[in-house]
Amino acid sequence: MTTTEVPVGEVDPFSRSTLENPLPFQAALRDAGPIVPLTRYDDLYGMGRYAEVHAALLDWQRFCSGSGVGLSNFRREQPWRPPSLLLETDPPHHDAPRRVLAPILGPRALRRLREQWFAAGEEHVDALLADSGPAGVVEVDVMPALAESFPLRVFPDAVGIPREGREHLLPYGDHLFNAFGPANDLVAKGAPHVAEHAGWVNAQCAREVLTDDGFGAAIWAAADRGEITAEQAPLVVRSLLSAGVDTTVHGLGAVLRAMATHPEAWARLRADPKLARVAFDEAIRWESPVQTFFRTAEVDVPVGDTVVPEGAKILMFLGSANRDPRHWADPDRFDLDRDPSGHVGFGMGLHQCVGQHVARLEAEALLAALAARVERIEVAAAPTRHHNNTMRAFETQPMRLRLDR
Repeated sequence: MTTTEVPVGEVDPFSRSTLENPLPFQAALRDAGPIVPLTRYDDLYGMGRYAEVHAALLDWQRFCSGSGVGLSNFRREQPWRPPSLLLETDPPHHDAPRRVLAPILGPRALRRLREQWFAAGEEHVDALLADSGPAGVVEVDVMPALAESFPLRVFPDAVGIPREGREHLLPYGDHLFNAFGPANDLVAKGAPHVAEHAGWVNAQCAREVLTDDGFGAAIWAAADRGEITAEQAPLVVRSLLSAGVDTTVHGLGAVLRAMATHPEAWARLRADPKLARVAFDEAIRWESPVQTFFRTAEVDVPVGDTVVPEGAKILMFLGSANRDPRHWADPDRFDLDRDPSGHVGFGMGLHQCVGQHVARLEAEALLAALAARVERIEVAAAPTRHHNNTMRAFETQPMRLRLDR
């Protein structure tokens, strides 16, 4: 059933058809008003326009995160795991963990990783292209070969966790982001194995497991200084492993899709590698790997002509806001001349993604390595989507990498 057959408020935003292609639903949601009751779920309102989503993200006092950033309302339901100290708390409980983590993941701290990650990017791409043959062409599914394997190589190293067992990270993150939505078949699919994945992830957050020179050790050092408690430290480390892998994987999938479908953009990036960060942020806006997050009305909140009652859930469609023509010129076009810096793909305000600089550096390192060797990135076959209640992702992306001759 499409959004043209029923009122947009009656459409299930988590149905497989909507997850496969959310753009028609999001356009109808924006046209329906600044906020729309979503009647498939109790006490739920949908917000799809940029202005209102941006304002709600900044207004943590009225649109709170402490009651959960998923459909589950922590005021009435027990969360399935201890809430994230970054995503699922508000001041004052949010302040100390955020204050500790921000400099650890900030641009200044990442300078020491830049040379290392660029070298890793070159090594990774060189290994992938080694079997190009006399034609100088490699056909590959870029999701496992690049978008997944590169972050799984460099980011856990930077956190300081062992190499053994990293296969738990992606299914753990996939279930985590599914669990922000309703208890549908996508959640049921991951449920049988979530205890195993979560157990492994939680074990990696202990001080004795972590190397002494990574992000994790720096978090534990902050606990030693009394900036956070020893009980909070493993939860802050866990937040890196929960939200720092899948989001980057699908961000890389988005920018690789953009480069393959916009050859002129790839040519420009090769000529001017400094465009890599713009390209990544424009891909985050254009594809929006993190499509949605929830907030809870702390009080009765007027939005347009609607009053959202205290305790109701608000589903903010970040992907819709990032394609709102009320804010963006020609929003469906991937455009390297655009300034994408106002996108809400990393959130905005107090709860804006603290690891966004890490994701940008990973993308920059991988794109630089590809740009040095690959003349053209071409679509080899139609991609398939990976359905997730929160993420917009690719399962497969067969591509053809044509090397410089």
